[in-house]
Amino acid sequence: MAAKDFIVAIELGSSKMTGIAGKKNLDGSINVLAVVREDSSSFIRKGVVYNIDKTALCLTNIVSKLTAQLKTEITQVYVGVGGQSIRSVRNVIARDLPAGTKVTQDMVIELMDANRNMKYPDQEILDAAVQEYRVDTQLQLDPVGIQCSRLEGNFLNILERKAFYKNLNKCFETAGINVAEMYLAPLALADSVLTEAERRSGCVLVDMGADTTTVAVFSKNILRHLAVIPLGSANITKDIASLQMEEADAEKMKLKYGSAYTDNTDIDNSLKLPIDADRSVESRKFVEIVEGRLEEIIENVWYQIPSEYYDKLLGGIILTGGGSNMKNIERAFMNHTHVEKIRVAKFVTHTIHSTNPDITVKNGTMNTVLGLLAKGDINCAGGEVVPGGDIFTSAKPAQSASEQPPKARQPHEIQPGVVQTEAEKRQAEEEARLKREEEERLAQEREQEEKRRLEEEKKQNSPLHKFIKRIKDIGRVIISEE
Repeated sequence: MAAKDFIVAIELGSSKMTGIAGKKNLDGSINVLAVVREDSSSFIRKGVVYNIDKTALCLTNIVSKLTAQLKTEITQVYVGVGGQSIRSVRNVIARDLPAGTKVTQDMVIELMDANRNMKYPDQEILDAAVQEYRVDTQLQLDPVGIQCSRLEGNFLNILERKAFYKNLNKCFETAGINVAEMYLAPLALADSVLTEAERRSGCVLVDMGADTTTVAVFSKNILRHLAVIPLGSANITKDIASLQMEEADAEKMKLKYGSAYTDNTDIDNSLKLPIDADRSVESRKFVEIVEGRLEEIIENVWYQIPSEYYDKLLGGIILTGGGSNMKNIERAFMNHTHVEKIRVAKFVTHTIHSTNPDITVKNGTMNTVLGLLAKGDINCAGGEVVPGGDIFTSAKPAQSASEQPPKARQPHEIQPGVVQTEAEKRQAEEEARLKREEEERLAQEREQEEKRRLEEEKKQNSPLHKFIKRIKDIGRVIISEE
């Protein structure tokens, strides 16, 4: 039977592209209806699209396979945005006010819009997280209603290279897939695996992917820092492959023998680990390679954490992603960071109902796409696929002539974690241009009207005009007397 109501989310990972469809229940749980995974290592590197055509083809395949399983057309999808070039930058927008001015919501909105409209060379603002507002000398989360003479807005802007941002949007345009909403993948992941207490008391979320490791620092329920390190579990595989073996064999050895930490007394120098029937590698050499690369990843993670939060991580470090499945990973992080509270998030906090082995295995690799699925709130189901019809070329339902395109959102109207698509940005820029032109037209009209008024006033005050007016007044008096 065809599904009539579901949400579709797609995650573009460095090793796998994952599409998932699920239905939300009234109790908040989610029933997973379909899952499709495709290899993406040849066209997505370090979370960034490098081949638009191949990526678009893969997206088309995923949507087509989901459509076949659901027996229903897919009208739109939710997408996660991540990758190597994402980074966070702090920014301050300040306004001096007359003494005793009460802060209004419009003043706060002006600061938010001014921050969102900041320009960075070759960078696109994906999201802007409000840190706090400085009202004179005090920090406030909500400054509205407070009197002050200076108002500062402290923001954390999440940036991505414009070329990568455009490539991602171009892929969906080429594939002909409508995007319901784009979300910042690390924030969607954080919402799905972190507890309220962890975010409030201060924590670090480390997503260990194949090509990248994403670090997100939270404190007082606010995102304080975000960075993507171009190192992942695939780097460990490549290092193992340097022992004269294929990467496929290296990956198998990593999964079977790899350990993030091994006590020196537990290493058997005479032990040989088999590569295949004919070859083997020394156990100590294997351990040194794995631990060496992992130590580099952990040191880079710790380097990304702002120093002012070193002693404020009461919620500890939360590990997730495929790389977090390595044996003794908690011990390795504890040894290098000296943070005693380490937790591995194998699954999301939402209640998920599924029989799919990719999900029931609960190994952290599906957490991000499940987080995106949980974010969705718009039905992605279209018409039922006709049996025997071509699901690859099914026509989309025609749009009603009375339907108007959605109004472009203003910067302050964009929800935290939501990324505007390029089409939305173009629409917003066009509306801003039209508004600016209308304001300029009205200003010119006011200027011309003022100019005419001044000329008329000048004319009336001129000596000639006064002399003529006096002659006319005298004439009127003579005529009235006669």
